[in-house]
Amino acid sequence: MHGKFITIEGTEGVGKTTNIEFIQAWLSEHHIGFVATREPGGTPLAEQIRALLLTPGDEKICDSAELLLMFAGRAQHLNQVIEPNLEAGKWVVCDRFTDATYAYQGAGRGMDRSLITHLEHLVQGALRPDLTLILDIPVEIGLKRASNRSTPDRFEQEQVEFFQRVRMGYLNTAKDDPQRCAVIDASQSLDRVQRDIKTVLEAFLVKTKGFFDD
Repeated sequence: MHGKFITIEGTEGVGKTTNIEFIQAWLSEHHIGFVATREPGGTPLAEQIRALLLTPGDEKICDSAELLLMFAGRAQHLNQVIEPNLEAGKWVVCDRFTDATYAYQGAGRGMDRSLITHLEHLVQGALRPDLTLILDIPVEIGLKRASNRSTPDRFEQEQVEFFQRVRMGYLNTAKDDPQRCAVIDASQSLDRVQRDIKTVLEAFLVKTKGFFDD
């Protein structure tokens, strides 16, 4: 029995942390074993890579180095956390995954999508999320929320136009893969956002009912 892989995506300030906690509570209520993790990060080595990627520094990280670091962390994360837990029958809830790479490095940085696709196949093989929740919010609102919570990291210091491209990258992903992706309007009240998330999760659970019948 293979576990299910759920990813949560979105630009800055969409409320991923709060809503991932809601998803974890929902899984617990349904007696579904799970692990929660994040990208970049998820293992000691991948967390070190996360620090390199997010901490502002004097040396500018070139786009190619940024992309390769993302996938280096992902390879370790898959090997140590994601794949072992899925194989053990647990569900994995991940704060960002490869859709973020297409959005940030692809749409945001303007990198060649075919290069990202090549690395995706190299690192992940056939593994893809079973369900992706994309929390969507107007960029200006999200950045204002993010600025209120902490000192901006290296990505949060980008210009508004960068995040506009990232947001469109996410929305295009959802349009291209509607069976896997659900867009949630994160500009609503938290209660309404979580109601919409619950609706998506319940529909997914019905689709995967055979998971519990094995």
